[in-house]
Amino acid sequence: MKRYRKPIQYMILAVVLLVGGYAIGQSFLTPNKALKPGSEAPSFELLGLDGATHSLASYKGKPLVINFWGTFCPPCRNEMPAIQAQYDKWSDAGAQIIGINLSEDRVSVNSFLRSYGISFPVLLDKNKKTEKAYGLKEYPTTFFINADGVIEDIVIGGPMSEETIESRIARLLGKD
Repeated sequence: MKRYRKPIQYMILAVVLLVGGYAIGQSFLTPNKALKPGSEAPSFELLGLDGATHSLASYKGKPLVINFWGTFCPPCRNEMPAIQAQYDKWSDAGAQIIGINLSEDRVSVNSFLRSYGISFPVLLDKNKKTEKAYGLKEYPTTFFINADGVIEDIVIGGPMSEETIESRIARLLGKD
């Protein structure tokens, strides 16, 4: 058995290098499908904390702001009051604002929302399917989507100020 040890180790090393090389090559050769302004917003269907199922289609015909966030993310926590203020300001004008929480449990999310006084709809992305469809790389990420379902703007990172959110919503509503 001792005499076969080195050849077996070389074969294992070769397999590992081939598999690793293939994986790295695929990541470079696979076209980047990152969403950008002008892209159609990917559809989703998620359960909200309100117990209802929300989908992109249910917001069709209305400008929509989608904020992907997590309680673990300091910039996410810091921008929540600004998002809530803009929700309060624009909801009667037709703009819709929703938050999509990134895979956290219902109890933690509800506790966070109560402590910050957040009342806009929050959906739970338990399996990260929506997060992947939107190509998230950093948190928070906010998509500003027009009434036709086309992404007008994307803000990656944060926290966003009230002015930043307000100017983008005004643009969605044609009030800029």
